[in-house]
Amino acid sequence: MSVKIGNIDLGDFPLLLAPMEDVSDPPFRYVCKQGGADMMYTEFISSEGLIRSAAKSRQKLDVFEYERPIGIQIFGSDIESMREATEIATLAQPDLIDINYGCPVKNVACRGAGASLLQDIDKMVKMTEAVVKATHLPVTVKTRLGWDDNTKNVYEVAERLQDIGIQALTIHGRTRAQLYKGEADWTLIREIKRNPRIKIPIFGNGDVDSPVKAANWRMEYEVDGIMIGRAAIGYPWIFREIKHFFETGQLMDGPTLEERVLACRTHLTKSIEWKGPKTGVFEMRRHYANYFKGLPDFKPYRMQLVKEENIEVIYSLLDEISEKYLFAEL
Repeated sequence: MSVKIGNIDLGDFPLLLAPMEDVSDPPFRYVCKQGGADMMYTEFISSEGLIRSAAKSRQKLDVFEYERPIGIQIFGSDIESMREATEIATLAQPDLIDINYGCPVKNVACRGAGASLLQDIDKMVKMTEAVVKATHLPVTVKTRLGWDDNTKNVYEVAERLQDIGIQALTIHGRTRAQLYKGEADWTLIREIKRNPRIKIPIFGNGDVDSPVKAANWRMEYEVDGIMIGRAAIGYPWIFREIKHFFETGQLMDGPTLEERVLACRTHLTKSIEWKGPKTGVFEMRRHYANYFKGLPDFKPYRMQLVKEENIEVIYSLLDEISEKYLFAEL
């Protein structure tokens, strides 16, 4: 049975790339798509920023053909702004619109957006309804278990949002109060999946960082697909490794050094193309350590990479890493 969101066919058990602020930009999405992600989302975009045509918000609307299917994720605290932002996002021609009711970060949640709407489900329902009515595209939602341990209300949220027309729900197995600490708990996600009233796909998110865990949780929690966030940073191969394990029951070999260098180079090249040389080089700095995690004595290279501004020098450093560590492997 294929998992479908509207007319989008995502196959038997899709692996989704989570929308991550300052991470899930087009260059990062490009390498994750190559790594086997079935569905991706933009970084979350402020509805107020879109309405005011803020350059940073507008740039986040960029979606490319090779990324499809892709969703634009928006957030906000004002219903009318969210309705207008939905119209603007729809014009960018994504495959769906996703609403963020999960972001725990202070400057989002404390402004009445993101996860804070878990404290006001009536408003969340009204806002979602306004978004659904403002677009012809499927609307999906990402949220958390609840605001804190005393208000785990996502069971009610799932029913009410399905009733007004959302077409899939992703649940991060933590409360707002937990932020990203402690362990994700997917038991409530399974309860929602088992609710006979729920007909839309339910995706689980939080702490899936290996093929074995993905396979175990797929069975244990009965979700329709898994959304992966932090485990894909610097490791876009996680998607193909999970799929390989599902199909064969065997663990795939990790990426070769050449694959790591190539993915890093590709990410850098796309980053420069999309953001221009200065920002492209600067924003790539947070990724180097992740691409080369576990290489012995890598620190001197990392220090050079994060300081270097000359693009040609960065490329030659990557070549040098390739030669040095490949030679060491031989």
